[in-house]
Amino acid sequence: MNTRLDHLVVLAASLEDGDRWCERVLGLRPGTGGRHALMGTHNRLLRILSPAYPDAYLEIIAIEPGVVPMRASGKRRWFDMDDPLLAQQIAETGPRLIHWVARTDDIDNACRGWLALGLDRGPPLATQRMSSQGLLSWRITVRDDGARLLEGCLPTLIEWVSPHPGAALPEAGVALIDLRIQHPEPQLLRAAWRAAGLTVVPIEPGPAQLIATLQTPSGRVVVSSLVPAPPAAH
Repeated sequence: MNTRLDHLVVLAASLEDGDRWCERVLGLRPGTGGRHALMGTHNRLLRILSPAYPDAYLEIIAIEPGVVPMRASGKRRWFDMDDPLLAQQIAETGPRLIHWVARTDDIDNACRGWLALGLDRGPPLATQRMSSQGLLSWRITVRDDGARLLEGCLPTLIEWVSPHPGAALPEAGVALIDLRIQHPEPQLLRAAWRAAGLTVVPIEPGPAQLIATLQTPSGRVVVSSLVPAPPAAH
């Protein structure tokens, strides 16, 4: 198997909030995205590929107001988007890096390898959306409860059926320099990496978080998935 980083996921309460986050943190507005009818979500995309991460892009995603997901009733959206605690955190502290997605060329075998480790990433679902480049289609692992697993450090798996969208995104002057994973169970994650043939992304012991370093037009920026601490009382 060949598995590597596909994209980073930033959750926002609305796409307008996501646009403002991108301008404030990265210094520019994201590009256009699309709608996910299956999940009732929509997104914006930003090209962040680099020699180390040749497919990489940033996805800013939000629940689309007034849209009922086509997914069966009782099944939650991807990326813990229906989790009340996460939704409250995002509403109170603003958009945040919450997860990442890894691209694989054998999603079924990777899922079986993770199940053997006790990691049920969920069944691969077939989904699609229209884009300016045409129809995008892929298979992606989504649990019925929508959970990310291991505080978002274990990636969602994706297998592209259509051509990958990353290279077709407009140049934005942003590049992913480094993605590191911290977790209190690094050995479990390393075993998951081996089972899926996942490379490049290092794992360190520590509080669960994703740490992404990006080169932007204004210099290097570090983005973490840790929940921001509340402001100190005065």
